[in-house]
Amino acid sequence: MGVKVAVVGGGSTYTPELVEGFVTRGDRLPVDALTLLDIDPERLGIVGALAERMMRRAGWGGTLQLTGDKRAAIEGADFVIVQLRVGGNKARYTDETLPLEFDCIGQETTGAGGFAKALRTVPVVLDLADLTQEIGAPGAWFVDFTNPTGLVTQALLDHGHRALGLCNVAIGFQREFAKHFGVEPDRVQLEHVGLNHLTWERKVLVDGVDRLPELLADPPLEPGEDEFEGMPIDFIRELGAIPSYYLHYYYRTSAVLAHQHTGKTRAEEVMEIEAGLLELYKDPTLDTKPKLLEERGGAFYSDAAAALIASLHADTGDVQVVNVRNDGAIPNLAADDVVEVTCTVDRDGARPLPVAPLAPEMHGLVAHAKAYEKLTVTAAMSGSRADALKALMANPLVPDWDTAKPLLDSLLEVNRRYLPRFFPEG
Repeated sequence: MGVKVAVVGGGSTYTPELVEGFVTRGDRLPVDALTLLDIDPERLGIVGALAERMMRRAGWGGTLQLTGDKRAAIEGADFVIVQLRVGGNKARYTDETLPLEFDCIGQETTGAGGFAKALRTVPVVLDLADLTQEIGAPGAWFVDFTNPTGLVTQALLDHGHRALGLCNVAIGFQREFAKHFGVEPDRVQLEHVGLNHLTWERKVLVDGVDRLPELLADPPLEPGEDEFEGMPIDFIRELGAIPSYYLHYYYRTSAVLAHQHTGKTRAEEVMEIEAGLLELYKDPTLDTKPKLLEERGGAFYSDAAAALIASLHADTGDVQVVNVRNDGAIPNLAADDVVEVTCTVDRDGARPLPVAPLAPEMHGLVAHAKAYEKLTVTAAMSGSRADALKALMANPLVPDWDTAKPLLDSLLEVNRRYLPRFFPEG
């Protein structure tokens, strides 16, 4: 029996990544209906046309629907993938620049920028999840790729939805380490622990043998480099684990701030890349994913997303890294904390593999960030400035009340049109 997949934010330049993942997994994931939903009809038309050319090139015989009607997109869907960006890249630019005026990190998923994005995003995603429960296929899965992924997944699970969160950081590490050791990626399994965009690799198992000590002794660096994932190699060796790139916002805040005050924002880079991609996508002869898409970010997104959905559908019990409720997997975190960990995935969902407790230097930061995430979910749904101030003050990258209070006022005002709960008068 075929599968219907609905992609919310189908006009995203990421969509060809997803399409590639689906057409290469037809044996395990027989998608016979793919619906792309987007509020921008021009982008949807451009991206959708490329998606259809890619599918036809691969011999895919299913139906492709392009729509701006969310009910039409979600009705009967077995899987709903969410990759939306409320406010687009203009809002992202604000997320990355406004916090700098208060000498805080400007980033779209962490710090004050990530907080603003969460306030815009959580209510929208929960509304879509409610609709999926109402009119999706029985037992439909809601898969979130929208940042801040861990926080959004926390909101989804706290509100009782059948949902999982997905990020490409872990699969990127897996592919990089597989290349380093000269093996196929499926022979590499990570002990990936923490929260989304706040994770460490504590083991790198190749055919069941931990090769992390070798990686720490001989990291995959280009000649002349002395940093990995934004951190000095000596520090990583002392830590005894490989931190994700996003941890450099916490571990090297001063250096990152200095760079952000003088450098070009990632939002500006992405807008330029996306303009170039959309021009490429318009070419009626293009029927493959263009190389420029690699610069957009989200490397291996197609593999991660399609592999997750295939495992959920085919009941294969594959090992993948997913954002899921902790349920005791990390002993010194709460059972209802959404964590990003290695799981086995089958028709019933993702079950986290038990690991050792987080070391104090990891646990302190994770507990701090998780408190912020839960407070932010509350604020996003209540529309209360008091709740929002508590959440922002709990953010590890916001120093104190004297910073948080005026920063919150500015963030709310600049995002007014996207925050009806905070501004019910419109």
